[in-house]
Amino acid sequence: MNVPNEPSFRESVDLMFNRAVALMDLPPGLEEKIRVCNATYTVRFGVRLRGQIQTFTGYRSVHSEHKEPVKGGIRFAMGVNQDEVEALAALMTYKCALVEAPFGGSKGGLRIDPRQYEDHELERITRRFAYELAKRDLIHPSQNVPAPDMGTGEREMAWIADQYARMNTTDINAVACVTGKPLNAGGISGRVEATGRGVQYALREFFRDPRDMEKAGLTGSLDGKRVIVQGLGNVGYHAAKFLSQEDGARITGIIEWDGGLFNENGLDVDAVRAWIGKNGGVTGFPDATYSKDGSVLLEQDCDILIPAALEGVINLTNAAKVKAPLIIEAANGPITAGADDILREKGTVIIPDMYANAGGVTVSYFEWVKNLSHIRFGRMQRRQEESRHQLVVDELQRISDSMGNKYTITESFKQKYLRGADELELVRSGLDDTMRIAYQSMRDVWHERGDVPDLRMAAYLVAIDKVAASYRAKGL
Repeated sequence: MNVPNEPSFRESVDLMFNRAVALMDLPPGLEEKIRVCNATYTVRFGVRLRGQIQTFTGYRSVHSEHKEPVKGGIRFAMGVNQDEVEALAALMTYKCALVEAPFGGSKGGLRIDPRQYEDHELERITRRFAYELAKRDLIHPSQNVPAPDMGTGEREMAWIADQYARMNTTDINAVACVTGKPLNAGGISGRVEATGRGVQYALREFFRDPRDMEKAGLTGSLDGKRVIVQGLGNVGYHAAKFLSQEDGARITGIIEWDGGLFNENGLDVDAVRAWIGKNGGVTGFPDATYSKDGSVLLEQDCDILIPAALEGVINLTNAAKVKAPLIIEAANGPITAGADDILREKGTVIIPDMYANAGGVTVSYFEWVKNLSHIRFGRMQRRQEESRHQLVVDELQRISDSMGNKYTITESFKQKYLRGADELELVRSGLDDTMRIAYQSMRDVWHERGDVPDLRMAAYLVAIDKVAASYRAKGL
């Protein structure tokens, strides 16, 4: 969404980069090396569909190769263009650095509306796009590893992985050429929920520090907090579901393409999701006040606002009307640079996209490691953990018996303690740890440096410093 008189998404990323490096002591040459996009490949290919050849335009941009492989999603959308892809690739570089995933930044896109094609047509298009990229090593387990993004998912990633494997029949690590695959095609437990789960973990960490809550004028915990979610796709749905079902938050508003729903007492996220799946939108959903112009809910009073779908939904036209004291950017670039300035002046705390939606790339990293090691997490140690825990329970029981059964161990405790962690639990544990450590690194810079006005600036400073350290280690 482009609003007159304010920077584009790409210009916004460059603007934030420039603001951050102005506070750093980087040599001008290194500063420029980090800022610029290394390469962008544009491909135009034809596919015979419905009796004629249709030509499609796609992109794959590599922003930084300070670490390899480079990592970044592939989106299918009519709005895909070179500037957007390059901006997203830059954001991926900083995002991976911030959460300490050992990747450089990349991004891809195909200018297509996937809703206009049958499944078998979309498969042919996807496979041809994958072929064009793979033959130039722009899909490769050790050089460039895509993932799902807007308009793509597990199905498309499985097609891409299979296409790569057909082209590289002797590559034992072929399945690692892409992440976000279905579980039975080399995927990992917890990948679908990863970005939404990461949003939940980010908010939990925010509410652990009284200084952060004070900045936003909030108290207590997530329990009872009023939350409005813009976009109930994969990310928004999982974030809303986990926050409401596990942390006690109230999802008072949901915004979708055809309008918005509001209920001060809270919406049933699963029921809304099921309604959208059946009817294509939120129109007609019972037990809620419906607004045809869903964007008005962005200005509704709430505690936490989660823009989880489109770029630029909060901009110069509505930023001054946003009442939420805390915004967490589950989407990429939902707040424009102009809106960011207005919200900062108002005292709104923003947990930035670079960090907030990094759950996806974090669990993609785990999937990539799983694919390269050719073994699922937990397979070697789970039963051994259970055996060691059994020894502890048996010894406690023996001590209790020797004291005349003065103390008893409940069955519920035994069951929880004795069960070894499976892959999903290990993935969630690793994601929680990653999100905590990354947030703490931003928080320290935010609170301890007087020249850092917000978490976004702190995130850029931490990320750019890590990228610069990698380049210095290479001798640049």
